[in-house]
Amino acid sequence: MNPWLVAVPSFLTGFAGLAAVGAVHPRSQLFGRTIYQTNQARKLAITFDDGPNPSITPKLLDLLDRHKAKATFFVVGRYVRESPDLTKEILTRGHLLGNHTDTHPNLFYCGPTETRAELLRCSEAIGQATWEEPRWFRPPFGFRSPWLGALVQQHRMRTVMWTLIPGDWRPKPSEWLIDRMKPIAEHAQALPPKPKPLPYSSAGDVLCLHDGHYSRPNEDRTHTLVALEYWLPRWRDLDLEFVTMGEMNGKAVEA
Repeated sequence: MNPWLVAVPSFLTGFAGLAAVGAVHPRSQLFGRTIYQTNQARKLAITFDDGPNPSITPKLLDLLDRHKAKATFFVVGRYVRESPDLTKEILTRGHLLGNHTDTHPNLFYCGPTETRAELLRCSEAIGQATWEEPRWFRPPFGFRSPWLGALVQQHRMRTVMWTLIPGDWRPKPSEWLIDRMKPIAEHAQALPPKPKPLPYSSAGDVLCLHDGHYSRPNEDRTHTLVALEYWLPRWRDLDLEFVTMGEMNGKAVEA
């Protein structure tokens, strides 16, 4: 048998596997630079996708206020247009808004023109609601494409992934979600006690949660609220600092 007939399919299979990993793995830099950790081990960036959601986002804002925690909200453009006042309230409460596309497609299957339109329409919606331009972007489902990185950069944004995505979009009990968020505390407990200095290379977690659902308005995310109500005071007791992506002054960890 001709060895090329064996080698070529093997090469294509390997390339497809590499592309798949590069498209979705949160630490992959194959399709452009991403941020996936904070710049200090005791800094925790809590992020929320798929809102704003009138059923949950106001309750979430109150919960964050009670615990003096700031977060980053990656919003969907069509929901921003439906709830401009709520979008503005997120910002006025001291949180950060990020671009999560206009309709939440899987960008791995979108061409450059469609991808550009998704980014632009979401940024325009945020700008019309708040008079501010988003500087941070998260790809829906975490999927990226070979041209996404350049387009994000052209829109003056930076791509944010995560260290932990516990799966709060699943209809599971709060206890299940609480357990899935345990790694944040485990990482903090493994740190040396203050005031002992941390290693220079140490970095903190970026947590990806959801305050809405990309295809269903007013989605019930009560289990996310309950899990956060459990963990926020415990994380604070572990000397974690809650920061937005912007509060890291552009020094978040990149590859």
